[in-house]
Amino acid sequence: QVQLVESGGGSVQSGGSLTLSCVASLRTRGGYCLGWFRQAPGKEREGVAVRVINGTPSYADSVKGRFTISRDNAENTLVLQMNTLSPEDTAMYYCAADLSAPPGTCAWYSNYHGTGGNLEGWGQGTLVIVSS
Repeated sequence: QVQLVESGGGSVQSGGSLTLSCVASLRTRGGYCLGWFRQAPGKEREGVAVRVINGTPSYADSVKGRFTISRDNAENTLVLQMNTLSPEDTAMYYCAADLSAPPGTCAWYSNYHGTGGNLEGWGQGTLVIVSS
């Protein structure tokens, strides 16, 4: 099992930037899938960005070119750098992990839409509000 704690949310104006952090309780040799997800009011939870350690990150189309996911295995942290934010990015942001994802399948979670998979470790999330 893994416990994840998110932080870094806040309120910004459109075009601004925020950096989210996620600290994992589980020290890992790096093979598992870890990612960011978000849920806007009235909408299903969706994938934002995912990666395995030393792997190629995968992004939802809506955030490509604006968001960057990075992972520090030594510090057990996952960071999401969000630039050029828009009101459509307003949501509660969560990190979650799939400890059993077969190699090469982590990218699937970038298109996650609320069902399927084997995600665990959901924290309380961190709220991002982008005003126009």
